[in-house]
Amino acid sequence: MKLIVGLGNPGKEYAKTRHNVGFWCVEAWLKTLPGVREKGKWDAQIAETDVRGEAVILMRPQTFMNRSGLSIARAVREKGLDPEQDLLVIYDDMDLSAGALRLREKGGSGGHNGMKSIIQELGTQTFPRIRVGIGRPEPGTLVIDHVLHPFSRDDRIRVEAAVERAVEAAHAFCVESFPLVMNRFNSASNVK
Repeated sequence: MKLIVGLGNPGKEYAKTRHNVGFWCVEAWLKTLPGVREKGKWDAQIAETDVRGEAVILMRPQTFMNRSGLSIARAVREKGLDPEQDLLVIYDDMDLSAGALRLREKGGSGGHNGMKSIIQELGTQTFPRIRVGIGRPEPGTLVIDHVLHPFSRDDRIRVEAAVERAVEAAHAFCVESFPLVMNRFNSASNVK
């Protein structure tokens, strides 16, 4: 079983913000699954599906970004998952240009509060993740204002393409080794 988590904040006021690109990835995958509906569990919206026989849970934590780890840790414990092998987290990253994609097997939070929460609740930094670039704020713009506002039109086009690639990578994660997936999706052309 695989747990694919997209990070974001619940509520319509956050739906189009930079901080919600993880949610966008789960929502994009859900659009390809006619008849699959989300339900509430573990303080999250989840949907169950499969990829070539591998059971998959798609998750959007509803705890707000800074407490995302609570939902994820509950699911990991209840399902007996190994974060190193079975968990994939998709989230926004300011250190990558808008639309860039970077896959990693482990690492710190990079200052991302959702990732800090996950690392704290799981007690490990070793779990696969996909970082979707949202770009840095303009000079004089606070980080909080940057992440909680929508993209410019040009950046949105780039990020929507990255969301499609992230969903492809998440799909591949379900049935391939993560090093192979990283090799395919971490190309010099899409990494800052």
